[in-house]
Amino acid sequence: MKRKYIFFIGAFLIVGGILWSLFRPEKLFIDKKVNETLPQTEMKSKEIKQEQVISEGQFQSGVHETTGTATIYQLADGKRILRLTHFATSNGPDVRVVLVPTKQLKNNEDVKNYKYVELGKLKGNKGDQNYEIPEGIDVSAYGAVSVWCKRFNENFGAAYFNTN
Repeated sequence: MKRKYIFFIGAFLIVGGILWSLFRPEKLFIDKKVNETLPQTEMKSKEIKQEQVISEGQFQSGVHETTGTATIYQLADGKRILRLTHFATSNGPDVRVVLVPTKQLKNNEDVKNYKYVELGKLKGNKGDQNYEIPEGIDVSAYGAVSVWCKRFNENFGAAYFNTN
């Protein structure tokens, strides 16, 4: 009889550990704040060249309340940066920042069904942050950025770009 209890306790701990690692429930209560500045490019003549705004959009909530602005900048050195400012959403496991080639996401399946470009893991669920856009990506083909939980195929929120 004692063995039976040990088996049940062991099974409970294993199943509980697996569920905890998948869902990471503590992240619902922990905010990760980021405060990055936009990179500046210094030219040889010591004059700082200004960045150019390519496109910009306001976040709309998906499965979680998401607010802030997403802006794509072209820096003086040619690099392109996606910058999230005044950004806030829920924390979660395996959350990514992805560019999506559409102007409207109808549901969570839309992000998964489009060929999106992943810019990286979400650095924090609050604050200003930057994501470098790889060379060779035609940003005009991407009408939205999504804060995407890859593990559960959930769109936390998305910003739709207005080209400047």
